[in-house]
Amino acid sequence: MADTQHNTDVHAPPSEYYSGPLALKSAGINRSRSRNYQRTYPQFHAQPQDTQTNVVRRRGSIDEKSRHPRRFLIDIATIERAILEQEDTNGDYQITIEDSGPKVLKVPTAGSNGNRTMEIRGTYMLSNLLQEMALAKDCGLRQVVIDEDRLSENPVNRLSRMIRTTFWNGLVRCMDEAGIQKICADPKNTQPGAQPIIYVPYGDPHALEYYTGVARDLASLNIKVVRLPQDITPQYVKSINDQFGILTLAADVTHDAGGRLVYKPLPFVVPGGRFNEQYGWDSYFEALGLLADGRVQLAKNMVDNFVYEIQHYGKILNANRSYYLTRSQPPFLTDMALKVYDALDGNIEWLRGALSAAITEYLTVWTCKPRLDPATGLSCYHPTGIGMPPETESTHFDHIVAPYAERLGIEVSEYKRLYAADAIHEPELDAYFVHDRAVRESGHDTTYRLERRCASLATVDLNCLLYRYEADLASAIDVHFGGQMTATDGSVTTAGEWRKRAEDRRAAMDRYLWNESKGLYFDYDVELEEQSAYESVTALWALWAGCASQDQATRLVDAACRRFEAAGGLVSGTEESRGRITLLRPNRQWDYPYGWAPHQMLAWCGLYAYGYASVARRLAYRWLYTITRAFVDFNGVVPEKFDVVGMTHRFQVEYGNVGVDFKMVPREGFGWMNASYQVGLTYLTSHMRRALGALTEPEVFFARAGWSTDASASHTPASTPKPVPVFAMADARRLRGNTALHSALEAVLSPTDNPAYFDLPLTAVDDDPRSPASPGNDSDSTADNNSDTGEISKELL
Repeated sequence: MADTQHNTDVHAPPSEYYSGPLALKSAGINRSRSRNYQRTYPQFHAQPQDTQTNVVRRRGSIDEKSRHPRRFLIDIATIERAILEQEDTNGDYQITIEDSGPKVLKVPTAGSNGNRTMEIRGTYMLSNLLQEMALAKDCGLRQVVIDEDRLSENPVNRLSRMIRTTFWNGLVRCMDEAGIQKICADPKNTQPGAQPIIYVPYGDPHALEYYTGVARDLASLNIKVVRLPQDITPQYVKSINDQFGILTLAADVTHDAGGRLVYKPLPFVVPGGRFNEQYGWDSYFEALGLLADGRVQLAKNMVDNFVYEIQHYGKILNANRSYYLTRSQPPFLTDMALKVYDALDGNIEWLRGALSAAITEYLTVWTCKPRLDPATGLSCYHPTGIGMPPETESTHFDHIVAPYAERLGIEVSEYKRLYAADAIHEPELDAYFVHDRAVRESGHDTTYRLERRCASLATVDLNCLLYRYEADLASAIDVHFGGQMTATDGSVTTAGEWRKRAEDRRAAMDRYLWNESKGLYFDYDVELEEQSAYESVTALWALWAGCASQDQATRLVDAACRRFEAAGGLVSGTEESRGRITLLRPNRQWDYPYGWAPHQMLAWCGLYAYGYASVARRLAYRWLYTITRAFVDFNGVVPEKFDVVGMTHRFQVEYGNVGVDFKMVPREGFGWMNASYQVGLTYLTSHMRRALGALTEPEVFFARAGWSTDASASHTPASTPKPVPVFAMADARRLRGNTALHSALEAVLSPTDNPAYFDLPLTAVDDDPRSPASPGNDSDSTADNNSDTGEISKELL
């Protein structure tokens, strides 16, 4: 047999599992079993000529017993054809619960050298077989031996392993000579017939030299390299709306002994699907997942890319494409940089550079016009772009433009042309596009919460993030720079300055965003001078930021659980706030009934910090169950978002659902969904993890385990019930400089309760030997979990 394989570790990454000398030996097996006869299908064996019509059996009530692990000898082309023809009844190259095949396939055994066959049964194992064959083909194999244990692997372990060893790698991009070919081939980079463009900052001559050389070396791609002007104005950005291009990012720059440039662009992680660029707030959550999986360098690269964007483009961009030059996204840089620093071996100058960039962004983007509202002291999403966003589909705004075109008696297409050329001036339309761009800057594109008003809203989410910037900077300057830091531009800033900014913002949030009667934070309309009535799950971001008092937190958690907790996790907003859906008023993807990974992750962190570990774990279990159930039932899918009310990823909504279209095997998942799974597993007790692996529905698990399903606190914020989630200890130490959370803790603690709380180590101390970077270990924690665990009935295990 020409192909080779070595599979000493049944659960090794594909690159290791499908390598080395092919081993065919397998112990004998006991073939007795119970069978249910269902229907007749063509049955394929090891060779195409063995095709015959046999009775295909559904899974029996008694599984076959074997004394030794079984292994299957797979001729990939033959078995792939067999499984697709028999089981893939809807022709999507996936084996899912929606397919109507018998879900039973005979395959040759390795121990018999292919002379005997055994049945592989059920959607999960058959889809895993299809995936493994695709991964083996990626390794250049035509025939393989696959262990049954690899096909029947606990789905929690399998998904976590695939994220750690396969999905992250599939999401890595790099703007070097090899990677730029894939990025430039992205349809978002060009219009039909246009040449790909690489935009280089005015102040980066090394990038200009390198990419000019790349364009020369890759002449067949016809790449155009454009140096941006020193002053990137909204008018300039509008002028290149029809010249889509990619923007350069950071690189390691050195020179060899001969003085020649050595330029190495930094690899980074993209969201997935159609996205081949580094996005703003996606990158923060992806970095959390990367750090949890020990991929520190990739997370550091993404911080370095953000610092580069601030230095050369004036802000952290929505993403590094030309049409995003006037638009940012939700800011997370301080916490992202501090978490990476915690994982590094103490590079204080690197931290100084990252925090200096964050300060620049804070002062020049978020706390000045047009984003700052001076009357309230709060900030709004308000990008500076002009006119119609060019990255949308050509007909996207036709229904908006149509009434204005009708007034002038011209076609919509002609109106758009004249409007883009500034031959038509329409203030109402100008205002609409300002709000539309602001929605996109918010990251919540789109939702009825923000539609036609976003640029006038001091949103809860943005101001929580800026409060966290202020609190992070105060704490970091105290802890790492002795209370005073000299920034990279030579300016000096103190922890006291940032603590004062945080206190002022918290006071403004209490005045304008907090609703005492409802126990929730709401957005504030600075134009109408009133609170918005839309109930958004982003109210819980106040817990992550640490700006809620203990009394506010108690009321907020109760109100949020009643309004936003759904069967499959936290929903984006309430159905009442969203309003009635009609043909003329379609659903929006950031409204009810949809749930998103960033909302879940920030909520878990904030809830745990304020003493609601049971609530955090409960919500994490709901979310992870939703992901795991889809993974098992739909050929390993990990989508961009879920309907958490219906607990499904199968729905029709604007922009679709990225991550669901693949053949045979998913190779990327979706960035922040991957991260939410890896981080979420660290919140689960060992009991919960076992129940999750058994696909125990949330309500069944909570009922049988005696789990609390209310919004009551489970511990004081100063204690750390086991297992301690990844980052929790580091966050606790950092938040000691957070005045609001400090006050909240003092409300429930006396100084003698836990005097060392604010001197907690940066690394978690846990009896569970499983580290956050190795979520595959399923050993029990020996800590007393109190109300956080409960006993699971043996029926669930």
